[in-house]
Amino acid sequence: MVRLTRIYTKSGDKGATSLGNGSRVPKQSLRVEAYGTVDEANAVIGLVRLHTQGSEADVMLARIQNDLFDLGADLCTPPTQDEAPGAALRVTASQVERLETEIDAMNAELAPLNSFILPGGSPASAYLHVARTVARRAERLICALAQEEQVGEQAIVYANRLSDHLFVMARLLNAKGTADVLWVPGGNR
Repeated sequence: MVRLTRIYTKSGDKGATSLGNGSRVPKQSLRVEAYGTVDEANAVIGLVRLHTQGSEADVMLARIQNDLFDLGADLCTPPTQDEAPGAALRVTASQVERLETEIDAMNAELAPLNSFILPGGSPASAYLHVARTVARRAERLICALAQEEQVGEQAIVYANRLSDHLFVMARLLNAKGTADVLWVPGGNR
């Protein structure tokens, strides 16, 4: 369990921060950008949850918020070649599989798409689209990080499935897709 007795430490006042392994990196490092953007996605999901209280969607989003802290912890602690299983908190394949199961169940309730959809509809759906785009940005940063440094095996996979999950949930919360706002190609010419 994490216990915080002081919120500010002053250790970052010169532009560096500590990773989970104790090493110091610049606050603008790609690793910090990646887990910071995961945190941003989590915050937007918090906004979504203001509109989903008491629903199954809210239960799923609560699990996702917890998973995003796991993902942040995973990204905050660079893997090592000789890392013992369980030595660091890592996103697992079972977390990815849960997202996939939920995506499939939600998608089964929706008619197939015949057009791209525009972000909007219900407040929950609109915020889910914001969360989805932030999750996609986090995924791009995680992929860029993985080109330069080690990243937990399931981190990219989880980020990829997350944005799909948020997209499908946005459709579901738009009256099972009937209130989706459809893109009309060239509609304003």
